[in-house]
Amino acid sequence: MPGQPRNKQAEPAAPAGAYARMEDLLAMRHRARGFSFLPRQPVHSLLAGRHNSRLRGRGLNFEEIRRYQPGDDIRQIDWKVTARTRRTHSRVFTEERERSTLLLVDQRMSMFFGSRKRMKSVTAAEAAALAAWRVLAQQDRVGALVFNDHELVEVRPQRSAATVMRILQHILKQNHALSLQAGIRGNPGMLNEALRHCDRLAKHDNLVCIISDGAGQDEESRHLLTRISHRNDVLFGFVHDPLEAELPAAGPLVFEAAGNQLEVDTHHQPLRDRYREDFEASRASGRHFLLQRETPVIPLSTDEDVADQVRRRLGGVRRR
Repeated sequence: MPGQPRNKQAEPAAPAGAYARMEDLLAMRHRARGFSFLPRQPVHSLLAGRHNSRLRGRGLNFEEIRRYQPGDDIRQIDWKVTARTRRTHSRVFTEERERSTLLLVDQRMSMFFGSRKRMKSVTAAEAAALAAWRVLAQQDRVGALVFNDHELVEVRPQRSAATVMRILQHILKQNHALSLQAGIRGNPGMLNEALRHCDRLAKHDNLVCIISDGAGQDEESRHLLTRISHRNDVLFGFVHDPLEAELPAAGPLVFEAAGNQLEVDTHHQPLRDRYREDFEASRASGRHFLLQRETPVIPLSTDEDVADQVRRRLGGVRRR
């Protein structure tokens, strides 16, 4: 009718898997089971082998030395004090109740890629939500460094659902800002910026979970990871897409990055072989470096359910 405002034309909805959704991140709370970041892992867990992890879990803090009492563990007897005083004394320890986990969540343009079910950025968001809810369920503190190509947001570790919600909100904000039309210039150096911030924040005995595709890693990255892993436990969630590992035989394709385009004929078998070998060599080099520092690596593919992948790696769940 004349005089009535026109309805604004609805924008086309983004395809499923292009952006993370809060309802999916909240649903991870009910799926954060069947695995643990603490010791005593199932025998098939990625963290069970002594060469794959040195995750310490909660420790014991020394409290005092007192007279031995019936029922005390004889292994805690302090023989030097006992010999000096001629009375049996025991060392008393209290269990460390909390442990901080710091999530490094990558939401750069290099993560805005996916050829199957979801983008790498969405995979990272869901993995971070799963980890945050699991840490909270273990009654430990959780914080995060969420970063994109120009911004790094810090959420200090706390043991509360409100802290997890702040982490998820920051992840969603950066995730939904990703767009090919936004003119975002990739910044590989932000990975090192996040690691430098982590190095200052994670003083000792934290669990640092890095969820990223590793784009931009260099010698400084390795130096920073070495420093961080000397004082903390590090777990690396390596996010990747099947198309990054192997090109399909799909004929001529045009690839674009940083405003540059390249057309290649993917029917050419030697090209596909070289592409696959380069990816495997790069992945093997990074994995070798991390395992030298006893850092477990969890591959997270965009074409599989995130919770299933994590449980399979950390919970020792075998496929039927």
